[in-house]
Amino acid sequence: MVDLSTTIGSLRLKNPTMLASGIMDEDAGSMQRMIHSGAGAIVTKSIGIQAREGYPNPTVIELECGLLNAMGLPNPGIDLYGEELQQLRNTKVPIIGSIYAADANEFVTLAVKMQQFGVNALELNVSCPHAKSYGLEVGSDAVLLHEIVSSIKQHCHLPVFVKVSPNIMNLVEIVQAAETAHADAIVAINTVKAMKIDIETAHPMLANKTGGYSGKAIKPIGVRCVYDIAHAVDIPIIGVGGVTTGEDAIEYLMAGASAVQIGSAVYYRGPEVFTTVCDEMKTWMKNHRYTTIEELIGAACR
Repeated sequence: MVDLSTTIGSLRLKNPTMLASGIMDEDAGSMQRMIHSGAGAIVTKSIGIQAREGYPNPTVIELECGLLNAMGLPNPGIDLYGEELQQLRNTKVPIIGSIYAADANEFVTLAVKMQQFGVNALELNVSCPHAKSYGLEVGSDAVLLHEIVSSIKQHCHLPVFVKVSPNIMNLVEIVQAAETAHADAIVAINTVKAMKIDIETAHPMLANKTGGYSGKAIKPIGVRCVYDIAHAVDIPIIGVGGVTTGEDAIEYLMAGASAVQIGSAVYYRGPEVFTTVCDEMKTWMKNHRYTTIEELIGAACR
């Protein structure tokens, strides 16, 4: 009998697959659909204090091995989005509220409201590669990140997960700052900063020119980051980036992750990807005589 349940701090998941932020999480209905599709947890879209329209089209294009997007963090603001979250209060699957801000005070305001709306944990998006003042400027400043996490922990009882970027040189310093500030987990990685040019017009294809690349092409980058982080901190890690099959998820677990997030694969394999990945994991684990997720976590680090 294979047991796919896992824990991330105080959070218990029935299986290690989580819906990544920004995919099918615009409202309560779409999140319920992902819950019914088998996700072990749901991460909301990233929400700010005020409503934000995001960038003009085109904002998403499909490339050879993944998706390139520059949405610009569009969202209705925390108060309106709270109405959607309150419709999910009775769900048995953990809801993780993703928030972004430019400073500690705004992060605390968002965190307190997310707590009031009934989420089970917080994910701090400090790593968006195409949002000025809200992304890499925050997530590459270890002192600022420590202040943000510490301030949230002083005002909220929820677990705090910090989503980090592969686009920075000081990744180890950043995750250690998060751990020192008592973050409960690291989420690695956000999308990889990238660009596509239309050679017929000689213009960038995204309205924002650059964006974030996701999908199968970035999985080796994500696995490497998780492996490096696992050697730098003692808190749990959630692996993200190119998880499309059960074998992909197992690779992340062996690199040191306790769970994985799935985003682009919802586009490629449909909402049932969560159940499919779990079934593929069970088959692989049975064939290789593993019975629990714990046996896989960090296997390549030992």
